[in-house]
Amino acid sequence: MSIRSWPRDERPRERLIQRGPQALSDAELLAIFLRTGRRGQSAVELARELLAAFSGLRGLLEADRETFAARPGLGDAKYAQMQAALEIARRHLGQALQRGPTLSSPAQTRTYLTALLRDHPSEVFGGLFLDNRHRVIGYEELFRGTIDGASVYPRELVRRALAHNAAAMIVAHNHPSGVAEPSAADEALTDRLRGALGLVDVRLLDHFVVGDGEPVSLAERGVL
Repeated sequence: MSIRSWPRDERPRERLIQRGPQALSDAELLAIFLRTGRRGQSAVELARELLAAFSGLRGLLEADRETFAARPGLGDAKYAQMQAALEIARRHLGQALQRGPTLSSPAQTRTYLTALLRDHPSEVFGGLFLDNRHRVIGYEELFRGTIDGASVYPRELVRRALAHNAAAMIVAHNHPSGVAEPSAADEALTDRLRGALGLVDVRLLDHFVVGDGEPVSLAERGVL
């Protein structure tokens, strides 16, 4: 039975409009994105099949283009649409963060950094540049490494902070293993970066380590 044959209050699109997107399951949300199913299979049934094949929504969103496009019912056009939707979500988070001081919205800061860094296959180190009211000036990916780590150069970090005329910074990097526990090297690096930035009167407010769960704040751990 196609979705058009379902009662109106059971159709995913109508339910989203009436109750909001939070009321829908992953399969129903994906079905709205897919729009159509296949012969003998509704969009919701196709969505359930895809979620099972990719071990959930995150696995589907993280799939490379070849793997994603090879699945029946998907293809390059759907891959492009999905990547565009993800980038729109990231930019929305970034613009929302720029509306006010980052320290007044720590949860929003964590969400933004997670969206930027969590799914990289190698280690990436980035920085949020802040003005003297701790409002976001901009974000930059500063260093990129292998699966084991990234080489971070304090001199380059200082140079970029001065280029942005930043008064403060929040830095972050991901652990591709998914384990966000900071290492001794992470703590030592944080101390070096704080010292280097302090020489040019830029305050290092925090260093987040991003993994599969909640990012770990080194400031909350007492390192800063």
